[in-house]
Amino acid sequence: MKKTLLFVLLWTISITKLSASEPDTLKAYYDKIDKSFHYESGKITLTEGNGVLNVPKGFKFLNAEQTQNVLTNLWGNPEDKSILGSLVPDGKGVTHADSWMFVISYQGDGYVKDDDADDIDYDDLLKTMKEDVAAANAERKTAGYPEVQLIGWASKPFYDNNLKVLHWAKELQFGADKNHTLNYDLRVLGRKGMYNISAVAGVDQLEEVKASIPGIIKSVEFNDGHKYLDFDADTDTVAAWTIGGLVAGKVLAKVGFFAVLAKFGKFIVIGIIAAFAAIKKFLFGEKDQIVTKPAEETALLEENNSTEE
Repeated sequence: MKKTLLFVLLWTISITKLSASEPDTLKAYYDKIDKSFHYESGKITLTEGNGVLNVPKGFKFLNAEQTQNVLTNLWGNPEDKSILGSLVPDGKGVTHADSWMFVISYQGDGYVKDDDADDIDYDDLLKTMKEDVAAANAERKTAGYPEVQLIGWASKPFYDNNLKVLHWAKELQFGADKNHTLNYDLRVLGRKGMYNISAVAGVDQLEEVKASIPGIIKSVEFNDGHKYLDFDADTDTVAAWTIGGLVAGKVLAKVGFFAVLAKFGKFIVIGIIAAFAAIKKFLFGEKDQIVTKPAEETALLEENNSTEE
């Protein structure tokens, strides 16, 4: 058995015994979880899209597998295999109450024309988006996930024509949670597709997220020959949507109603308990597991821990 698996078992048994009156001890255990992740810095070659990520000052990078682990097992989101990695602010571990991250993915569906960027009525577009989000709630509820309400713009859409980057922020409410979620989205446009960069944070962290946008915008870039200005009308595919479609989320149809990410603090502890249940069965063959998350999700957390031998 791998040493880290035993380590996880030991601190998982202890953490379930902690009470709210022991915040310092609880923080220490959360710190141990966070230290099990391997963060990177410098220049990262992205596995899709012919681009690179230059990790900006003030951030650290988590690869695809570890990011999925955080989003699914710790923060309670559905699995999304399109994720390439994430940027986590320095000094903030993924288990901390005020943690947040930028999630990175790539969509190679063609060159997005930006002709409509200056003509969009974003207030009118918001009404349509609210209707679309509400219509998807029945499916979310059936799948066991909380309903979503789109409250409004946390930051109105803005298209930087020079950098070919679109960014905007939505304020969302999941279920009856009074702590609203912030989804700050960026789209870095390229010759054959785009990089999606989405901040998963609380609305109270809007100013902190916005302050980091200038660095984030310039952190992801396409390699020569794959940049937006390298588009060849004779050979390249043009996407079926323009700037307005990106903001409205029509481009995310293949991801569907799960395209909205959130951070639920309660899943930090639930994910740990679920992982303990899987480890306990592995070690002792017990059948009385604590089932709080699907088996495939707990396996992700165990797999992540196994890489830190």
